[in-house]
This record gives sequence, C-alpha cells and structure tokens, in this order.
Amino acid sequence: MIGPATTGPATATGSTPTTSPVGTPVTLLIAEDDEVTRSGLRTLLTAQPGITVVGEAADGVEAVEQARELRPDVVLMDVRMPRRNGIEATRQLLAESATPPKVVVITTFENDGYVTAALSAGASGFVLKRRPVREIAEAVRVVAAGEAILFPAALRRMVAARPLGSAEALPEAALTGREEEVLRSMATGLSNPEIAESLTVSLETVKTHVGNVLTKLGAQNRTHAVVIAYESGLVVPGFTG
Repeated sequence: MIGPATTGPATATGSTPTTSPVGTPVTLLIAEDDEVTRSGLRTLLTAQPGITVVGEAADGVEAVEQARELRPDVVLMDVRMPRRNGIEATRQLLAESATPPKVVVITTFENDGYVTAALSAGASGFVLKRRPVREIAEAVRVVAAGEAILFPAALRRMVAARPLGSAEALPEAALTGREEEVLRSMATGLSNPEIAESLTVSLETVKTHVGNVLTKLGAQNRTHAVVIAYESGLVVPGFTG
C-alpha cells in the first residue's frame, strides 16, 4: 500500500528533493498488476500538482501497448507483473523508440534483485510503494526533467547480494582516472554541481566526464552507470567517497 504523507523525503539525485515549479504537466502511465494499488496510485497522483495520469496497465504487455499509444513522459513501472515483467517491458520501451518515456520502477522491497535488473535495462530510478505519495510524485517530476533518482544506500544493499564481476565492461571501457573519480562520486549520489565542487572543476567539465562515462560503459543513464560501478567492483558496498 502507499505510505502516508508524513514521512520525511527520500534521497533523489544525491540530495533532498524539492518540488520544481509546476509548468506543463508531466504525463504519466501507471503499470501495476494489483488493481487496488493501481487505483490508489492513480487517485493519489492525479491530485498531485504537475502530474496528469493518462493511462493504466495491468501487465507488461499492456504497458508497452499503452505507452506506444499514449506517449507518456514517464511510466511508473512495477517489476513483477504477468505476461511480461517490468524488466522486459522497460527494455522494449527503451529499444523501440528514439524518444522513449522515462521509466521509474516502483517496488515493495528495495533489495529486490528485479529492481537492479530493471535499472540495468534502462530505468531511470526506483521508488518504494510505501513512501509518501508526494515523494513518488517528486520522483516522477525529477525523472521527467531528465535527472535520475539515485538511492546510493539501497543500491549498495541490492548489489552487495549479487556476485561481483557481472559487468566486466570497466576494464574494457578504459576510463581515465578523472572519469573513475566522477563515476565514484556518482555512485555516492552526488549531483553534477556537487561533483564539480568536490573535484574543484567546472560544471561543464563534470557534464563532459559524465557523458564520457555513460558512452564508454554503454550505460542507458546515470543510474545504470552506478549499477555497473557496483557490480564491477569499482565501488564496493560501504564506499562513501
């Protein structure tokens, strides 16, 4: 069930999120197989400023079909669904369009291995179903704006349960020393401005390094790059920068 709106905010892109000024509403598709949860999400998120729920899907097949038809900005994607799970649905959505919707995974347990797989498939981040609806809404807005939702502690716990070495792309990627520093900073949840301050370089330089890291790793987005960093062993659980 969706949590009450009294709990403190979760970490987003490395810092406490703040709601952006509401402009053009973000269009949202909700993919969730449990009808009660899906209906609750729709009701609660429709009431949030800056979000327009344009459709619902009860499984991964419907999620892909609805996304094709409705072209939402963001898909709020459960991972454990019938017919096609959220991982495969995410992968298909991101592969078949030059301008696919952003995907936010919504899950019950933050240490769910399916979540890590969904992030590796290209999801921009994840939120927990038990979090307050305002935090889920903020995650949707942040991702729609082109950012990623990073929960470094949760990512560390998820990847710690998996064997290292599943992403041997790092040696082949030939990251420079500075690019490795930037990737490690990303893995702790720092935003680009925070990385720039930490490394005493310009924001544009950080953006260039981040772009190079994503390209060299073949990462779909920032979150995917962080997953690769943990799985490869470049960053280990407990690392704080």
